[in-house]
Amino acid sequence: SHMQRIVVQKFGGPSVADAEKLRKVAARVKARRDEGWKLVVVVSAMGDTTDELLGLAKQLSADPPRRELDMLLSCGERISMALLSMALQELGVPAISFTGSQSGIITDTSHSQARIIEVKCARIEEELEKHKVVIVAGYQGVSKAREVTTLGRGGSDTTAVALAAALGADCEIYSDVDGVFSADPRVVPSAAKLERLSFEEMQELAAAGAKVLNAQAVEFAREKGIVIHARSTHTAGTGTAIQATSAPSRVKGVTGDAEVWGFSTRASPDALLELLDAQQVKGRNLIAHEGGALVIVPLQDVHGPDALRAKLPAEVRVLDDVGTVTCVGTGLNADWSISRQALHVARTSGAAVLGSYASALQLTLVVKREHVKPLTRALHEALIG
Repeated sequence: SHMQRIVVQKFGGPSVADAEKLRKVAARVKARRDEGWKLVVVVSAMGDTTDELLGLAKQLSADPPRRELDMLLSCGERISMALLSMALQELGVPAISFTGSQSGIITDTSHSQARIIEVKCARIEEELEKHKVVIVAGYQGVSKAREVTTLGRGGSDTTAVALAAALGADCEIYSDVDGVFSADPRVVPSAAKLERLSFEEMQELAAAGAKVLNAQAVEFAREKGIVIHARSTHTAGTGTAIQATSAPSRVKGVTGDAEVWGFSTRASPDALLELLDAQQVKGRNLIAHEGGALVIVPLQDVHGPDALRAKLPAEVRVLDDVGTVTCVGTGLNADWSISRQALHVARTSGAAVLGSYASALQLTLVVKREHVKPLTRALHEALIG
């Protein structure tokens, strides 16, 4: 029986955006606890809190110091965790909220994109033994140097998976859609929900801009063998299970990402890559060829885009009007038919391909930003139907 099984549930920003929604989450958590489960609930900051805090910082500094940014942004989750604890106690459910550091989430020392290296959850286990619901601030931890760190955009997913691994628990990620779809339903209305996806497929989709799950969280789950259930906060749908294997099929999903910059160079990209590392700017694709290279980076990690632009080597051009469209699936490039079809679709829809990148699991086309959504729709139609 699961009488004393632990489940880790994660609720994202939109699910805890206001007092009413926090009450609903509390009721949902209470219902689950009444079934006899021990609960750890990871929360993100309410609604747009993180962006609002970031906006305040940007008013004072074009490129805010990473340490202070972490101090600032980690407040967001403290607000929602304390409020959810109050809401639960109001329902007669004993609860206690912890910051990332109180929860024992130990990270490396890299501010604003820290990686979890260890979870010491003795304190959480102690409170679970007292039959309390433990609420944990997502997206944050404490470094070996005893500094507050944050885990990068979407990092609450990583918190939840890391806790599930440490506690030997199930992991459920709640958002406003019921699981993972073959494309963003807001962009492609005909997108279908996927019942299951492999860790690798999900990781590629997440890295390519699908907002459902954080790529590092999926990587963590894969290492520890934790099945992630992506579910809807609002409905009782079956969601999507992300697990070790899924039925092999060609293209599982198509995702677009307009939140990127491209760096184009006609020389060797060494100097550019060195600068990006020095500025802690993560890369997504490197399309290199004899005459130069095209480097694609997600903008969410670039906290001072204009400061970065000023530091670039002379031969590097910034493409700030591009985006990517990525097809993901196991065995996608077993032969060249998908690549051929995709390039044909791009050509006939008038989206000039500025660069393309293919690997065992994905095919990415770099196009002008205005072509991202129409091309996502066209590729979904052609390759998934």
